Amino acid sequence: MVLLFIGLAVAITALAHTAPFPFALDALHAGRVTWRMPHGAGPPTIYLTYDDGPNPAATPALLDVLAAERVPATFFLIERHITEETAPLVRRISTEGHAIGLHSHTRKKMLMAPRALADTLTQFATRLEAITGRPPCRAFRPHAGWRSSSMLEGLERIDYQMIGWGFMLWDFDLFRPRSVRIVPRLVRHASPGDIIVIHDGHHVNPRADRRHAIEVTRALIPALRAKGFQFGAICDAALGQARHSGPFQSH
Repeated sequence: MVLLFIGLAVAITALAHTAPFPFALDALHAGRVTWRMPHGAGPPTIYLTYDDGPNPAATPALLDVLAAERVPATFFLIERHITEETAPLVRRISTEGHAIGLHSHTRKKMLMAPRALADTLTQFATRLEAITGRPPCRAFRPHAGWRSSSMLEGLERIDYQMIGWGFMLWDFDLFRPRSVRIVPRLVRHASPGDIIVIHDGHHVNPRADRRHAIEVTRALIPALRAKGFQFGAICDAALGQARHSGPFQSH
């Protein structure tokens, strides 16, 4: 019986830091973690988010799809993927009305001291602002959603919000290659205020084949519109408002 309780305690502790959905640790930092955007009496809104870019092999075509559909999105970028080659792509993301948030290629950030994490993210944000001419969202998405109390304390120091995603609203497809076959699942689980995560990049390979992100987005947008959804971009640290912004007005 003792071993059972020990095992249960270990499992709960592990899930608190790694669960891809709200769990115990999030309750302790409720004002610092967002898994779903606020929604009121207005039109039902869905938030498309893209991780692990910028990816010169996929992000340009993805932006073309979003532009054709006139849909804003939020891109969580990895700093090491921002190079002389991809800086214009970052600028394009911003110019075309999308939001930019901060991402990471490693889970090690959950082990950083609060001040060190805050300094690291602030430097990253400054670099993004130098490229785009505007500050990024005060929003951070940790690698694989792994978080810790020290990470959330670091975010609080700089008034950043950790951004998660909705349950079953990810592009991971068990042991199958990621493809457009996930679209019915995403549509089935979508509800107002939900955040969908799709990977247009890879945390290691900066030029990964992410054609699925383009194909899924192309099929997903009209399917969600058919259910009455509009699209928003995550905007500010408090996340008390969302922007339907830039040159895009979703319809």
